[in-house]
Formats: sequence, structure tokens, C-alpha cells
Amino acid sequence: MPDNPDPSLAVSAEAATPADLVDVARSVSDEARRFVTTVTEVAANTLPEVAIPLLLLAVSDVLAAGARLGAMTDVVPPDRFEPDVGPDADLDPLRAALENVLEGIDDYVEVDDPLLGEQLVSSSVSGDLVLVAGALVQGQRHFDNGQVLEALWWWQYSYLANWGERASAVLRVLQTILAHLRLDVDDDVAAEAEFQALHP
Repeated sequence: MPDNPDPSLAVSAEAATPADLVDVARSVSDEARRFVTTVTEVAANTLPEVAIPLLLLAVSDVLAAGARLGAMTDVVPPDRFEPDVGPDADLDPLRAALENVLEGIDDYVEVDDPLLGEQLVSSSVSGDLVLVAGALVQGQRHFDNGQVLEALWWWQYSYLANWGERASAVLRVLQTILAHLRLDVDDDVAAEAEFQALHP
């Protein structure tokens, strides 16, 4: 994720933005950076034994920030067109690395829209994580350029339009994976554990 190219831009933009919105933007920025950092570390496969718990925490935390955005009234930036922040970040290497780390547990199915029907669609944990990261990074680039309201607008809009839904879906999958890892044991092992618990 890019560093702030000119801190004075952020300071001047923040001075013209209501304090409560600046606080929200800083909070979302912090969560966005933590999320992208965690996902990148998991993709590097340096700590495979805690990959799922780390992702579960990261997605939960960023969803909390997203819920705050979703509960707010609409943020309207001063300009009606999104300022150019350069070419999109290349997230294909991140996606490929995550696919490798999550091989065998990456793909899943879900109900497309639980309010409108029962149609099932396919998705992947790696694809969803990268989609969330991409949306957060785009908002972060605006924030780092001092475009506080634009960043908030982008984070809020994209939360409601796509990344909030994808993060919610992948959170359930990660929780399910973790539950299987912790609770799926052989009957003999479960019986012995139950016996030990009842007869210390």
C-alpha cells in the first residue's frame, strides 16, 4: 500500500473536512492498512498454521469499519468525478499467492441474494479477499493524496456495492473452515476426550 506522498495535502484537506468525518477516515485507513498487511503476510505463507485465524480476525475487523460506513449518511465529495490517482494496483500476484496457500479450501458456494431467491453461485476465498483489498487500496490512495471525502465516499460506496458483501461471505467461510479444523475429530478421539472431561 502506498505511503502518503505529501503529508501536507492530507493536513490541508483534513482542515476543511468536518472533524467527525476525519476521525472515521483515519479509522478506516488504519483498518485498511492492517487488512492488506495481514492478507499479504498470509499470502507469503510464513505462518501457515495460523493463516485462517489471522484472516478471520482481519476480515472481522475490516467489516466492523465497513459497518460504521454503512450506518453513516451518504458521504458526498465536492467533485462529481473521481480524481485520478494513477493506474490500479496490480493484485494478480496476491491472488495467485492466496490461491496457493488456500488450495483445497478456496472455493465455496453461497446463496446469491438471500432476499430475492435461492440461486447458488460459486466464489473463492482468495478472490473475495483480493476484491476487498482492491477496494480498500483505492480508497487509501485517495486518503494518502489528501482527498479525505473522496476516500470516505469510495470506501462507503464500495462497501455497500461489493466489498461488504464479499467480506461477509468470506467471513462465514473462514469461520466454517476454522470450525471444521477444530471440531472435526475421529469418534475415538472425541469419546476419549469426553471420558477425560467427565472423569478427571
